[in-house]
Amino acid sequence: MEKHDDDDALLTPAEVARMFRVSPKTVTRWARAGKLTAMRTLGGHRRFRASEVRGLLGRVEETSE
Repeated sequence: MEKHDDDDALLTPAEVARMFRVSPKTVTRWARAGKLTAMRTLGGHRRFRASEVRGLLGRVEETSE
């Protein structure tokens, strides 16, 4: 995981998957569907902003209550 600042940390699909308790493939599908914004590394790997992931996680937790 790259760190710029806590809110700008970049997470891998596996790290995001652990937060949501889903598979990394599901995270990739969410990115393709536009639910999460993915950035690409020079090698073509997806990375997600921690702040956006936490925002989505908060919305998911609100709807499950």
